[in-house]
Amino acid sequence: MSTLESPLQIGPHPVRPPVVLAPMAGITNAPFRTLCRHFAGGGALAGGEAKEGASGGKGLFVSEMITTRALVERNEKTMQLIRFDASERPRSIQLYGVDPATVGKAVRMIAEEDLADHIDLNFGCPVPKVTRKGGGSALPYKRNLLRAILREAVSGAGDLPVTMKMRKGIDDDHITYLDAGRIAVEEGVTAIALHGRTAAQHYGGTADWDAIARLKEHVPEIPVLGNGDIWSAEDALRMVRETGCDGVVVGRGCLGRPWLFADLVAAFEGRTGDFQRPALREVADVMVRHATLLGEWIGDESKGVIDFRKHVAWYLKGFAVGSEMRKRLAITSSLQELRAGLDELDLDQPWPAGADGPRGRTSGNNRVVLPDGWLKDPYDCAGVSEDAELDTSGG
Repeated sequence: MSTLESPLQIGPHPVRPPVVLAPMAGITNAPFRTLCRHFAGGGALAGGEAKEGASGGKGLFVSEMITTRALVERNEKTMQLIRFDASERPRSIQLYGVDPATVGKAVRMIAEEDLADHIDLNFGCPVPKVTRKGGGSALPYKRNLLRAILREAVSGAGDLPVTMKMRKGIDDDHITYLDAGRIAVEEGVTAIALHGRTAAQHYGGTADWDAIARLKEHVPEIPVLGNGDIWSAEDALRMVRETGCDGVVVGRGCLGRPWLFADLVAAFEGRTGDFQRPALREVADVMVRHATLLGEWIGDESKGVIDFRKHVAWYLKGFAVGSEMRKRLAITSSLQELRAGLDELDLDQPWPAGADGPRGRTSGNNRVVLPDGWLKDPYDCAGVSEDAELDTSGG
């Protein structure tokens, strides 16, 4: 199967294959995008370093979520997060905001200062610190507010394409994705990505791929991308086949597995037998490279290794590594210490059976924290306060 004959189009940008790296706070920074692009571009697991500027034009790789208020105020951390390597094309930024005026300012800043080539808007984040202020996956319930934000963003973006990512709704009693999809089309959004879960589900249960198919039928005018439970390249092909979506968005499936993008490229190009199954030795090399890139990006080796700690368990999933060694590797603070610990492992271990399965957070059935009275009127925008615009990036 191949979709290359009719590639996914995000404004003027063809996306071949139709594969997008999902924005993940604290994860999809420049170093991680460099690794994913390296493998998407045919880079080897061993013997070739994932250097800044490595080839990797296949697919679309989006920054972690950027808060519009922090961007407009030129927060130092935020300005670092939006720095792209010269080889990243198109440059994709995901924005989070709840105030139409602030979103408009942020988008105009990006367009006027040539900070990116594509803007994605986040309406899918389910974490309480976002939804309790009316943001993320809570926001599409307020139809008029959603429309106002999209109108400001599209107007301010000029020639830059604006896309959005959302969930099915707040919970099973407050489903919003079909209304939100129609509003997006009416306001000039270029494409929509749907995570087939509600905010209440967080990352638990099974993603509803039927909802992705329904959205595609509902808004045939623009591309629809599917997100949720893509753990392997085969899953991506199956999602496209079963839902008719125009592309896939991959998030948790690539945690500790940036080479999944090599598999995705191979699958969409019809090379389904050409998938990566690295031994622990190759995985260890990628781990050290990832930590090295983080240190170079931050400008401090120790801080880079400390930032890498959260990735250790994902990389080692399924391998025979004792609990004490796992703990030791998760508290390393230098590249030498990390490399020394990895070298004590049985590096000849083959790729473990079952390691391609679910990873990352899986909690579900959560009560969604919302502003007081949020659900009383799906159109009234009252109650969205200025402090809903978080002053730091993340989520």
